Amino acid sequence: MTSVREPSVSGMFYPDDPAILRKDIGNYLKAAEVEPLSSDIRAVISPHAGYVYSGQVAAYGYKAVSALSFDTVVVLAPSHRAHFQGIAIWDEGLFRTPLGDITIDAASATDLLRSSGIFRAMRDVHRGEHSLEVQLPFLQYIFKDFLLLPLLVGAAHEGMYEEAAETLRHIMAASEKRFLMVASTDLSHYYPYDAAVEIDSVTLRHLKNFDIAGMVRDTRTEKAQACGAGPMITTMMAAVKLGACSSSVLKYANSGDVSGDRSGVVGYVSAVLFKDNT
Repeated sequence: MTSVREPSVSGMFYPDDPAILRKDIGNYLKAAEVEPLSSDIRAVISPHAGYVYSGQVAAYGYKAVSALSFDTVVVLAPSHRAHFQGIAIWDEGLFRTPLGDITIDAASATDLLRSSGIFRAMRDVHRGEHSLEVQLPFLQYIFKDFLLLPLLVGAAHEGMYEEAAETLRHIMAASEKRFLMVASTDLSHYYPYDAAVEIDSVTLRHLKNFDIAGMVRDTRTEKAQACGAGPMITTMMAAVKLGACSSSVLKYANSGDVSGDRSGVVGYVSAVLFKDNT
């Protein structure tokens, strides 16, 4: 029997009506103005709040890759609800959204599980998690067909990020498939507007400079803050190993820019990591 991960936040974080969902995503993408970038984009950094808050920011990263083609999309996302060690894979079957079903890249999942004990087949921790799910309708909208490798990052340390990145590099480099990585993260949470912008500026600087060491150092001390720091750092490490040497921060905003309530906001960023061919 095929294992299906049903949507858990449709109708809450994004519309559950397919027609409305497609219209909303289309409008977000249309409003996102993105300069042409290198075709060798290895990764996207994308927010994961409700679309009314972060959908427009997310659209920038997805528009940057919308003219490209990939066989498998690897989504690395933080676990907000379940507590576990390592990285949890939903290793076979389907992920379902209002826009249809996405097939899991079971072969790549098996390769990861065989290559490192950091990766563990744990489906249950995926079921209620929103951070990975909200990326999927955007991916379904821009790509006609792709396989999904869904990874939830639990409790981990910097050495585990490095091992996970090296394992991902090994699996991707050994395959003929074209891979895109998506790191799902929001930035600082519930600071007053000006304080949030100041904290988030540290994260943005490290993204702009592709400074992995700086990102590790400052997220460790919370000078920079991101609920998906682990997925973001792992993705940055893997992207470098796969030849990425440049980055572009495409859009930053926070919930106060949308709601007008600046008393306690959540930060969002959209960025891409790529191999500069110029």
